[in-house]
Amino acid sequence: MFGRSHLASAAAGAALALASAGLPSYASVAATVLRCDTYVHGSDEDLGIAACANPTDQVWVFRAVVVCGRAPDVAGAWVTLPPGGYGESQGYCAGGFTSGVETVGVDEHPASETGVAETRPGDTLDP
Repeated sequence: MFGRSHLASAAAGAALALASAGLPSYASVAATVLRCDTYVHGSDEDLGIAACANPTDQVWVFRAVVVCGRAPDVAGAWVTLPPGGYGESQGYCAGGFTSGVETVGVDEHPASETGVAETRPGDTLDP
């Protein structure tokens, strides 16, 4: 799902706890290398955004991971950040059952790792 990306241990623990309880859910994924701000759009509660800067000397890729209330969770488009670069990725909670964005996280890894082209903007994340 998130490949070899960096996951915050608290997020992984929360996912494990929910999974062991039989509840399908996605834990918020925290950026550990990139400097990111995550937020819900000010006038559209169905739009989650991750805005990241790359403080390293290597190329990184990232995407927003948006947890949607009662709608399927989504992943934003992969964004490539050169050293010192800045970019945004966003995901939209769609469908008649959505209750808006619950949380926004970040999936990140060095650009040298493979698997970036496996998802497209708006793809849902299957448990």
